Amino acid sequence: MAKQVKSANPKLGAKIRRLRRDHGKTQAQLAEQLGVSASYLNLIEHNHRKVTVDLLLKLSEIFDLELRDLAEGDESQLLADVMAVLGEDMFEELDLTNMDVRELVNSSPNAAKALLLLHDAFRKSIEDTRSLATQLAEEDGTDAFAFGSSLAPAEQISDFIQANNNYFQDLEDEADRVRREIGIVETQSNDALVDYLKTAHDVTVQLADFQSGETFQRRYDAITRTLWISPRVDRASRIFQIAHQVGLLSAGPVIDMLLMEGRIREGDVRHLGRVAMANYFAAALLMPYDSFLQTARAVRYDIELLQHQYGISFEQAAQRLTTLNKPDAKGIPMHFLRVDIAGNISKRFSLSGLPIPRHGGACSRWNVYSAFMNPGVVQAQVSYLPDGTGFFCIARTVRKGGVGYGVQQSVFSIGLGCAVVHAPEMVYSDGVDLENAERAGLIGVHCRICDRMDCGQRAFPPVHQRFRVDENTRGLSPYAYAGWPHQHRDPGPTR
Repeated sequence: MAKQVKSANPKLGAKIRRLRRDHGKTQAQLAEQLGVSASYLNLIEHNHRKVTVDLLLKLSEIFDLELRDLAEGDESQLLADVMAVLGEDMFEELDLTNMDVRELVNSSPNAAKALLLLHDAFRKSIEDTRSLATQLAEEDGTDAFAFGSSLAPAEQISDFIQANNNYFQDLEDEADRVRREIGIVETQSNDALVDYLKTAHDVTVQLADFQSGETFQRRYDAITRTLWISPRVDRASRIFQIAHQVGLLSAGPVIDMLLMEGRIREGDVRHLGRVAMANYFAAALLMPYDSFLQTARAVRYDIELLQHQYGISFEQAAQRLTTLNKPDAKGIPMHFLRVDIAGNISKRFSLSGLPIPRHGGACSRWNVYSAFMNPGVVQAQVSYLPDGTGFFCIARTVRKGGVGYGVQQSVFSIGLGCAVVHAPEMVYSDGVDLENAERAGLIGVHCRICDRMDCGQRAFPPVHQRFRVDENTRGLSPYAYAGWPHQHRDPGPTR
């Protein structure tokens, strides 16, 4: 009897149906290719029949997909984003349930994405209106207006990177090309990138004066063809900024092509996209894909050793690890986020399956927040979502800004992680109990969409569950009291 895939992924049927439609096939046509009846395929597409491994192999051949990509769910982030949107107060009277949202995302992901676009436009209009009001009310409100208008572009670029799995083969190829050209240039300075900019683009790199009062890290003057670098920038950041400028000058047409293909419109969004793609190029130039992947595997993803090997920062190494998604040479599927001390997420990307909130902060139980309590120390955490999905995450704080006495610096926390099944590949899992789910941390995504009522750090009630506050009883939070019905208690992780 053929081995069957467990029905732990209810999205598989919807994915098969969507792939069939995207390829213009009828149920009868696909069923014939699979060697099953159309009625049986119909049951599979509606998750009423399990899928055998043989069928998965045939489906992967028909749709030219890797078996892992077909079998794994890919809507976890989309589901979290839609749940967060529909969890806002304006939708409270609709009494939407988790099942309602899951059915929308599974059956029509494009409609779910359209909902997100509408919500983003709504949020942007609110922010712009508030900013305009501030501008009219105050004598100098220009900065406030610009800030309000810059939120939506960042979200669009984040979605663009997520849609491409944070991997751009064209930029990897450009970085390889430039690296070969740098090898040909006769190096006269201590930095081959400096010589390359002069030889290939007639651009001179200069350090700004300590007393100039400039607050930039990098500033390119196209008229004098001079790249100014702040002397207060540390060496790793200085090299990265030079590599960034190399990307803009050497790979500019490729960057524009990628953004145009990604339907990134002109204006602030396009400019922000160029910055993001030039950063990707810089990382690919300084950390060659094959070499970096081989080293990462050899040191078991020890970020500090990668820093030492490539002369880069902790954040640069962590971000590069999330780009190792070449189809025939993949690293661990990871998630990455950067948060400030107020809990705001300024960078987010997820291939691990961990849903990262689209707006605002995440669950306060994530170790990316507790890392602020032990600055500079890597913290490891095994954690489970309410649905039983397990993750292995590391987090560490970093300081960003100039060097020197009195220079203002900012503190961020960097979070990096993977599905718990990949944890043994990382050195940080040594000595960590990966098997005992009972001792693992219990996390959510965001309070408004989390099922865990018995949480002492709950800030808001869940929008998809009924609750009542007992004025005579105080539980772990105002929304969970001692007499809470058993069916609403935290069930803990399932295996």
